[in-house]
Amino acid sequence: MSLIRRIDLRGADRASVDYRAAVPRAEFDVEAATHQVQPIIDAVRARGVEAIAEFSAQFDGVDSDDIAVPREAIDAALADLDPAVRAGLEESIRRLRLTSEAELEHDVTSQVADGATVTHRKVPIDRVGLYVPGGLAPLVSSVVMNVVPAQVAGVRSIALASPPQKNSGGLPESTILAACALLGVHEVYAVGGAQAIAMFAHGAGPCRPVDLVTGPGNIYVAAAKRLLRGVVGIDSEAGPTEIAVLADDSADAAFVAADLVSQAEHDPMAASVLVTDSLALADAVEAELDKQVFATRHTERILTALGGRQSGIVLVDDMDQGVDVVDAYAAEHLEIQTRDASAHAARIRNAGAIFVGPWAPVSLGDYCAGSNHVLPTAGCACHSSGLSVRAFTRSVHVVDYSRAALAEVAGHVVTLAEAEDLPGHGQAVSVRFDSERPAR
Repeated sequence: MSLIRRIDLRGADRASVDYRAAVPRAEFDVEAATHQVQPIIDAVRARGVEAIAEFSAQFDGVDSDDIAVPREAIDAALADLDPAVRAGLEESIRRLRLTSEAELEHDVTSQVADGATVTHRKVPIDRVGLYVPGGLAPLVSSVVMNVVPAQVAGVRSIALASPPQKNSGGLPESTILAACALLGVHEVYAVGGAQAIAMFAHGAGPCRPVDLVTGPGNIYVAAAKRLLRGVVGIDSEAGPTEIAVLADDSADAAFVAADLVSQAEHDPMAASVLVTDSLALADAVEAELDKQVFATRHTERILTALGGRQSGIVLVDDMDQGVDVVDAYAAEHLEIQTRDASAHAARIRNAGAIFVGPWAPVSLGDYCAGSNHVLPTAGCACHSSGLSVRAFTRSVHVVDYSRAALAEVAGHVVTLAEAEDLPGHGQAVSVRFDSERPAR
């Protein structure tokens, strides 16, 4: 029995087929989860730390009403960190900081007329709350991916939350704390799930409200973000992680299978999708999956993900159709393993991140590529971007006109104001040129 299903799109009417519907995703009903999450948000808003402590006991099995992680515990975690892990984190930080600094936008001033300028000013968010999951895997890399762009953007106040762990004395996982210390983040809270997002939005105990919340999480975190959007800014509603691999018969089946497995080990709802025009490659990848899945540490989790409706091997007639399929799918992570990978990658418009060729696996992007791994899921890559410096900045237009510059355009303003039946708008300009008023 095959570990992964096949979806055959060969011979499909390309003018009418809906490729987004042809490659289904995992069931992930955020709206349904909001009904469970709203009482959590209401409780945290009303009772603060007391409510958070109750939810930590209920969901995490931790009994503590001290949500702030002591500075000593954060520093101790770094002191005890495996030197090899520290070296890996430091290199990840270095590379991401380089790419983040390169994308940092600067103020731009346009002179639209003599004496008339509009400056596009970039302003960092004042205070942000960063969420780092700690469920099936302690995602220490997410500390790096959230903190570094926020720091480069110039955010002045950074708070971070991660679920308390029973085996860590009620603190977040020690490697997560060590990464915080390495990055100089010392406002850390042992709070997980929807209650962490509510804490960031409304404030609780020592945690002041933030202006923006970023970071991935489970369906309850996504539901909390949806409910609190408007109270606080959010990056996105992240769903289950996903990989799509576009490959032809030049691809190495062992590489492709390993990349599908690597994504499937995240979560039973993770999606692993191969799109290929090579039946021989499809067969070879299935054979590799049979070997590799049972040699991994998380076999059961991977089997569930690969066998789910969200995963599959999609057969297409040729690479042109393959490009159309993966572009419609708009994967969080897209790998291109074809003869002319760069050319195929250049045709893709919809993907969270694109990994070109056999030597750029998604795992590289998870840790040390220099790219950010907090990316849009569930097809949202067609309208949303991954986390970056831009997420932590705001744009402000600064308008500076002289009297002569305003006079030059005053007639147009009055005319347009009348066209919209807003005469007061026009009068706000006309009054400045009233002949009975002294010139300024």
